[in-house]
Amino acid sequence: MITWDPNMEMMPEAELKKMQFKLLKMLVYRLYSFSNFYHERMDAHGVHPDDITRLEDVVKLPFMVKSDLRDNYPDKIFTATPEELVRYHVSSGTTGKPTVVGYTKNDLDNWTESLARALTSCGVGRGDVVQVAYGYGLFTGGLGLHYGAERIGATVVPASVGNTERQLELMQDLRVTAICCTPSYLAHIGETAKKLGISIKNDTRLRTAILGAEPWSDQMRQRIEEEMGIKAYNIYGTSELSGPMFTECKEQDGIHMWSDLAFVEIIDPETSQPVPDGEDGEMVVTILQKEALPIIRYRTGDITSMNVSPCPCGRTHPRIARLSGRVDDMLIIRGINVFPSQVEHTLLSIPEVSGYFMIEVDRIGALDNMLVKVELNPEAFSDKINDILDIRRKVGHTLKNMLNVSVDVEISEPGSLPRFEGKAKRVIDRRVL
Repeated sequence: MITWDPNMEMMPEAELKKMQFKLLKMLVYRLYSFSNFYHERMDAHGVHPDDITRLEDVVKLPFMVKSDLRDNYPDKIFTATPEELVRYHVSSGTTGKPTVVGYTKNDLDNWTESLARALTSCGVGRGDVVQVAYGYGLFTGGLGLHYGAERIGATVVPASVGNTERQLELMQDLRVTAICCTPSYLAHIGETAKKLGISIKNDTRLRTAILGAEPWSDQMRQRIEEEMGIKAYNIYGTSELSGPMFTECKEQDGIHMWSDLAFVEIIDPETSQPVPDGEDGEMVVTILQKEALPIIRYRTGDITSMNVSPCPCGRTHPRIARLSGRVDDMLIIRGINVFPSQVEHTLLSIPEVSGYFMIEVDRIGALDNMLVKVELNPEAFSDKINDILDIRRKVGHTLKNMLNVSVDVEISEPGSLPRFEGKAKRVIDRRVL
């Protein structure tokens, strides 16, 4: 097994927890002393830094949520001076002000180091050519992976998003071995390659994909790997935490969350109480060494579970499972909780249809109505109406069994539904709730 920082990545669990407590204690004292936001929040919550006497006492600290960042736009929560800041990133906001994230030199170094460990754990290293097809600029994805790949000695192709035919040309001509992008965009690249008569498996040197920024299923991973002849790894991060920071290792069985950088909790999103290891809940993250924009108990909104069992790769840091959705992405259809990732998981189990789909939700009278539009696979396309009706019935029946709620199904022609170069937007909810 190849590691970037073996002493840290394979540190015994007991030592990791001691380190985490020391870092947490220092962080809480620093913020109580130098951050008006955290000082006032802790006082209002009735907690003092002296009350944190063990790692488990983190639950005494108040949560932080996305609205805290927007309400303190642009930099009221920052604890670094303007002279100490070396970069800003800004995440787009669906309503109101965006979220501004500041970085000191140490923040950027920790972010880059995190990705150096992560990329190495996926088998990427010196001699690889890495095509970064995430957005550059204010978005954190492109630059984060760019610097992480450079640190481990790989050669970077800063392709950014879009111009898919050009992406394929670069992939072939520059002998790209790894690509970083959203899973939906890689699927679109593969589809475009087929139209151009290019086989990713046979006509390129691509062998690794680092995919994230949107939920995706194991079925989608399997389809990508089989069609392209590569290994696809899950990456996780949010702008608030710094950007994409953590990936799966070559075992592909959970994302390693580096314990010297992050303390992770999984809570019940309704009661805010911890859930047992292995049980799904909302992920809450404390970034232990962040200087410019400190983050304590940030409710990410992401649904996952924790796995603290030893990983066969030898790394001792805890793992989170593949994200199953977001608290705010969850649709409630006639009293049933439905996640878009469940729909994708189900559709990819049906050979007659593709992974391209849209969900449209309306309220007809007093009842919710959910329509799933899904594309046929080209091999299943037929001009016989009975064939299409049979496939529609099969899809509807399979979705009902999986979701426990009946949905309408519309079968679309191959290539007719939207493709996305960034995060896929698969849900249109027209209900007035």
